[in-house]
Amino acid sequence: MTKPIINLKAVELHPSPPAFRPSGETAAKYEAKMGSISRILGARLLGYNITELPPGKSAYPFHNHRINEEMFLILEGTGEIRIGNESYPIEKHDIIACPPGGRESAHQIINTSRETSLQFLAVSTRHSPEIAEYPDSDKFGVLAEFPDEEDADQRTFLYVSRKQNSLDYWEGE
Repeated sequence: MTKPIINLKAVELHPSPPAFRPSGETAAKYEAKMGSISRILGARLLGYNITELPPGKSAYPFHNHRINEEMFLILEGTGEIRIGNESYPIEKHDIIACPPGGRESAHQIINTSRETSLQFLAVSTRHSPEIAEYPDSDKFGVLAEFPDEEDADQRTFLYVSRKQNSLDYWEGE
């Protein structure tokens, strides 16, 4: 059995995975380092990671999950979280619940500091496939993970689009 304990000091932070790494103009708003914990501990039903945001940055666009629930524990720093139509200041030791739902449950953590990093523990259920919506850009994404696939390129399916780009159900049949 994998050792079920890890000290936060032992968690190595790395840039976001390539599929979620911003480029071009978006790099000015989004940047994060993450350290996966769930794989190290052998977790199966929950995902855990440490996320660190540099001053003025967010890890992800404003989004909601239709399937999975998230919880965040602020470890260091200050910032704000947008949830639905509201924004709330956040600081060290705050715990934030983000249940699945529609646009009213959309959320985004932003490091509003100009000088210090914001670090948090993220915990989420790991149901797959997942559907996420992005209210600011009117996009949606479908993410499915297939952990038993031997080929690393086949372990993740990610599709991002807009509803108006959808094909007719019967097209090509």
